[in-house]
Amino acid sequence: MLIDFFFTLKDAKIPVSIKEFLVLLEALQKNVIDHTLDDFYYLARITMVKDEAHFDKFDKAFGLYFKGIDAVFDKNAEIPLDWLIQRMQRELTDEQKADLEKFGYDKLMDRLKELLNEQKERHEGGSKWIGTGGTSPFGNGGSNPEGIRIDGAGGSRSAVKVWEARAYKDYDAERELGTRNIKIALRRLRKFAREGAAEELALDATIRATANNAGYLDIKMQPERKNNIKVLMLLDVGGSMDDHIARTGELFSAAKTEFKNMEFFYFHNCVYDHLWKHNRRRHAERFATWDILRKYTPDTKLIFVGDATMSPYEVLQPGGSVEYNNEEAGAAWLQRFTSAFPKFAWLNPEPEGLWQYRQSITVIRQIMNNRMFPVTIEGLERAMRLLSK
Repeated sequence: MLIDFFFTLKDAKIPVSIKEFLVLLEALQKNVIDHTLDDFYYLARITMVKDEAHFDKFDKAFGLYFKGIDAVFDKNAEIPLDWLIQRMQRELTDEQKADLEKFGYDKLMDRLKELLNEQKERHEGGSKWIGTGGTSPFGNGGSNPEGIRIDGAGGSRSAVKVWEARAYKDYDAERELGTRNIKIALRRLRKFAREGAAEELALDATIRATANNAGYLDIKMQPERKNNIKVLMLLDVGGSMDDHIARTGELFSAAKTEFKNMEFFYFHNCVYDHLWKHNRRRHAERFATWDILRKYTPDTKLIFVGDATMSPYEVLQPGGSVEYNNEEAGAAWLQRFTSAFPKFAWLNPEPEGLWQYRQSITVIRQIMNNRMFPVTIEGLERAMRLLSK
């Protein structure tokens, strides 16, 4: 039985070996775990998978072999599949959306507390309770201009808070670009200077000195020519930014190539009191935003990358973060960044023609003194010209 499991892992492109498989069998023979599927899952993962990058592949292979994931949705089941995947989710007209009540942030949170005490069962397609696919401000998969999404997939992307465990992926710094245009646009920011010890042959000066020395070789050296531009890039990740992963990945890869003195951090929607470097470990490894503000010198070029698409509460309201209760509004942190680094710009992958329909974009553009540019070749060139002045 477990031999087939071993080959299932191999088929999933997980680098498992016979030695690791024998360790698993030995552990089972010595009864190091209880005889439950959950215990076997953790034992198999710790013995067979040596790199956490393969955890997702392992989960899929394990589920396919032991739980029959392919058979979860039986075509002959009595319950229709469309009911299982948000049967009550519906498209509302603009008039119907306009009629939906906006509670306001404080009233919304108070109402949620009341419902958590009152509601005793699952609801779907309604306008009052915590449920799915309806017009209630609480639940998921429905339509409401200001709601709190509780687990599940989003509907109209208008939630002011989200209650779920959210995991994001880092942008790929090794991505091969299909075009060099982004690199060429970013290159406008580079500024070279000769600094440090004289380690490089100064060919022109050597020729001139040799000629002046009646042909006797007179070698001249000079410091290496280096790009002395320092860049701090803060990248929005997750949520609505999932629509822009490909473009943002290309931008990030190009920036890593062109800016040798570049530091980067991630945030979600708006910057608050902490940032992170790795999305896999973002709940365990956080960096205090105050430390970042104090670490880098004022001549550092600051570049935000994000679609600035969120609830306005996330920018203007203390506690308005979609994920936790932040003590200070996002606007306060944005203003601190723009004060600490006078050379700043915001790069927005959202099409520029849609900016006027996003209230949060209007707010952030005002905070950024209109230094927001689209992620297009023309937009990048304008942003780099601004930063290089």
